[in-house]
Amino acid sequence: MKRLMPWLGLALLATQGALAEDSIRCGSRLASTGDTKYKVIQVCGQPHAVSVVGSMFESRLWYTGNRYYYLDPPYQYVPIEVWTYNFGPNKLMRLLRFEGDELREIRSDGYGY
Repeated sequence: MKRLMPWLGLALLATQGALAEDSIRCGSRLASTGDTKYKVIQVCGQPHAVSVVGSMFESRLWYTGNRYYYLDPPYQYVPIEVWTYNFGPNKLMRLLRFEGDELREIRSDGYGY
């Protein structure tokens, strides 16, 4: 068991690098998953690059009281964008993935330039 413990610790540390973060710090302010594009721009400013990587279906539901209603048409295309923030050569770049207007994922990507 003593021989297995260091390997388990290394395996745990190796998986930590692959996890996505749930917030990005810009100065003294934070933007988190679930925020809108407008809020991210207010917190972090304009991104260095914006890429439209595709689109996906999103259902158009409307909820009142205890009933759901589908709007016509019941589905719509939502663009998927990746915004890149470059904080310079001493910090990691951040990739923010938006589905429609909502921030869904934040990832790190190498050192900036």
